[in-house]
Amino acid sequence: MLKPNYNITILEKSTKLLSKVKVSGGGRCNVTNHCFDNSELIKNYPRGNKELNQVFSKFNVQHTINWFKQNGIVLKTEDDNRMFPDSNSSQTIIDCFMDLSKKLNISIHLNSEVLSILSKQNTFNIITNQKNYSANAIICAIGGHNKTNAYNIIKQLGHSIIEPIPSLFTFNLPNESIKKNLQGLSVRNAQIKIAQSKLQFNGPVLITHWGLSGPAVLKLSAFAATDFFKQNYFSDISVNWVYPLKPSEIELIIKQFQKNKHKALPYSQSMFGLPKRLWEFLCMKSDIMNTKPWSEVNNKQINKLVQNLCNNVLKMEGKTTFKEEFVSCGGVSLKEINFKTMESKLIPNLFFCGEVLNIDGITGGFNFQSAWSTAWMCAENIN
Repeated sequence: MLKPNYNITILEKSTKLLSKVKVSGGGRCNVTNHCFDNSELIKNYPRGNKELNQVFSKFNVQHTINWFKQNGIVLKTEDDNRMFPDSNSSQTIIDCFMDLSKKLNISIHLNSEVLSILSKQNTFNIITNQKNYSANAIICAIGGHNKTNAYNIIKQLGHSIIEPIPSLFTFNLPNESIKKNLQGLSVRNAQIKIAQSKLQFNGPVLITHWGLSGPAVLKLSAFAATDFFKQNYFSDISVNWVYPLKPSEIELIIKQFQKNKHKALPYSQSMFGLPKRLWEFLCMKSDIMNTKPWSEVNNKQINKLVQNLCNNVLKMEGKTTFKEEFVSCGGVSLKEINFKTMESKLIPNLFFCGEVLNIDGITGGFNFQSAWSTAWMCAENIN
């Protein structure tokens, strides 16, 4: 709506529009995140955070909320700070965009696959499988892809493409007994990291029938995406189930409990607020059986329990895509984009927005927020 007099055409390769919006947030559309401090907001982007800082100074979360409100959509905030339309339906967002397209006379052509783009004398010739188009400016919003050849058109124009690899995935533990016995259990604040690595995150961790999931796992998968890729998704994962407690603190608490409850059986009362089945599992893993009271548990067993509580090493062997929401890192090199305008530094009047760029965020509405912000910047600066 910034340039209502422009003649705009949208070329869509498939037969469906806004399919990613449709499935986002389990069909409710996680529009953005209730994070109004840009310095905190950019911490949720493993790649592109510095560049997004100047983009968010122009169009941020508050601008997104205001924009949707002006278009008749009220956003609500949930306990985890994710923001959704009040209707709880992604169709509300889709209808908003489609109604605006009609209002602004934007032409939409489905089944129009762009085969090549030729730039010549301030004009673009766009060749598709249906017909050819000419344009004074192009906004490239093809999204993120898992194969480099999906970016061939952009590469042919002279842009560098960072190889796309998966981001935001869960960890497969096919040979670990924890997922066979404890699936469905969750811990509200565990710390998870690649063993022998400094990269670590804490938050909810969920044990699933294939391995580990939850916000802490997804954060680690995003920020360590290249590390996991290099290791072919085989890695030792360390979990501190009682974060932020340290080994010395855990040992002190257990020995005090042992002193006070020396007649009690170890499984009779879960410690540290852990789910009972997880507590029993970690005790068994530490050679502590429920046939003898706490008074007969020796120091070797306690030391082993301390280790399993704060440094439970699990073997990751593969990954699983998080729900339907495939997110990749990679795409157009950020060095070749002017983030004051979102225009290509190589080709005048060629603009980029969204996940086609080597920018990705963690789960929680951050990828949509960067898409809205970079798209607004394109519209603001296109001439």
